[in-house]
Amino acid sequence: MGNCCTAPGGAAAGPKHRKKPKRPNPYAQDGYYQPGSGNLILKNQELRNLRDEYGLGREVGRGEFGITYMCTHKATQAVYACKSISKSKLRTPVDVEDVRREVAIMQHMPSHPHIVTLRAAYEDENAVHLVMELCEGGELFDRIIERVHYTERAAAGVTRTIVEVVQACHKEGVMHRDLKPENFLFANKKENSPLKAIDFGLSVFFKPGERFSEIVGSPYYMAPEVLKRNYGPEVDVWSAGVILYILLCGVPPFWAETEQGVAQAILRGVLDFKREPWPEVSDSAKSLVRHMLEPDPKLRYTAQQVLDHPWLLNARKNPNVPLDAVRSKLKQFSAMNKLKKKALQVIAEHLGGEEIEGLKEMFQMMDTDDRGAITFENLKAGLLRIGSHLTEAEVRLLMEAADLDGNGTLDYGEFVAATIHLQRLDNDEHLHKAFNFFDVDGSGYIEMDELREALGQDMVVNETDVIKDILQEVDIDKDGRISYEEFAAMMRRGTDWRKASRQYSRDRFNSLSTRLFRDGSTNPPNFSKQNER
Repeated sequence: MGNCCTAPGGAAAGPKHRKKPKRPNPYAQDGYYQPGSGNLILKNQELRNLRDEYGLGREVGRGEFGITYMCTHKATQAVYACKSISKSKLRTPVDVEDVRREVAIMQHMPSHPHIVTLRAAYEDENAVHLVMELCEGGELFDRIIERVHYTERAAAGVTRTIVEVVQACHKEGVMHRDLKPENFLFANKKENSPLKAIDFGLSVFFKPGERFSEIVGSPYYMAPEVLKRNYGPEVDVWSAGVILYILLCGVPPFWAETEQGVAQAILRGVLDFKREPWPEVSDSAKSLVRHMLEPDPKLRYTAQQVLDHPWLLNARKNPNVPLDAVRSKLKQFSAMNKLKKKALQVIAEHLGGEEIEGLKEMFQMMDTDDRGAITFENLKAGLLRIGSHLTEAEVRLLMEAADLDGNGTLDYGEFVAATIHLQRLDNDEHLHKAFNFFDVDGSGYIEMDELREALGQDMVVNETDVIKDILQEVDIDKDGRISYEEFAAMMRRGTDWRKASRQYSRDRFNSLSTRLFRDGSTNPPNFSKQNER
């Protein structure tokens, strides 16, 4: 994920730690890759320098292994996106094969109006560079939130696009395996902008009848047969069905606070069509959802059957009544995440004494170029230096949780907030300080007016219904206010489901699946409370 980091300089902060030995490059040992050894990914072409033909601009996104930049073709001045995958991040032969396959699949896919186009692929000594069509219109859900009116008819249009992508992939013998809203971007800011599938990092080629067992994808979009380690291309229709469910009601169909709970919900497969706004949704839409989220993959609709369903065939006849509850719930997800970030920032601002001095030294150690801000690579290298064993994906989650202004770096206040997040907010003193910030009148409770005042300054969230939704979710005993215990429980919960890291989810679910089915059973497990994280 990103370029090779520079070893941080300066004295280590706080207690001294024994410096960890540099991790050897497995390719130097196993013969896969050594500097100067030539191509690692693009075996059929010579090493080429991307910068001979393109100029790199600002960063526009990050993935598991690469950073995506804007780039400009020097000869034509045409603007594209360039995904640069650092070879130093490819630690295992599986990582290498994943990238090779991603390139091969993008080169294999024919031109399609809803699939991002690969223009060229380059490889130099340090990285593989994929020059692609640039999509600047933002993520699918963000566009929905911005709309004044969002209707069932609009949801049908989005669903048709997603399923057409599934159909195009399956016709070419490609299983996507990671369909989720974050992997669909609008090409531009225009109202009629096409929606494009952008990420094939977990996709694979398949043959008719071939079965797969590797647990991949994002937890809330996984089909039950993925957890059972026996699946085929039908999983893509399931994932599209999950997206459709969310488009129609604003929340995922299989939701829980823990990975165990999510897996259990997926395996049970019970769909809730009773809560708002489902009573206002047409029977035809609910019929299609049921067919796409059919637990038995043999009975589940194919992509063609989905496209032939009356709800999509006759989309113009679908209700055009605004589904305001959907936008409200999606706003709630965003607002809840910002509430947590605001609390972390408050904690950072109220630390003092030896604790704050230690964090200051740590920040200075990581800020290797003395610019008052640390990058993801600075943070990762600094945490490694002080003995942290967080995975790269977990450091990314940490970075995202604390980067309040979204500029890709952490200033000192954000860094302190990140450090507190890293400590899992187990310090009650810190949490009490944040709670007291919101509890303006000192009543011992955060009430609706206090919540509105605290959040209204930092986000466009003045709508009363969104504030009420947040209050209702956090307010466990339903007394209309948030106690300290309820506030602490909210802060200690996992990350927002929309922001879950692909690799983080992949690792956890591999472990979970092993525990679930080690005895060969395919029945939902009976989890006890002490097994929940």
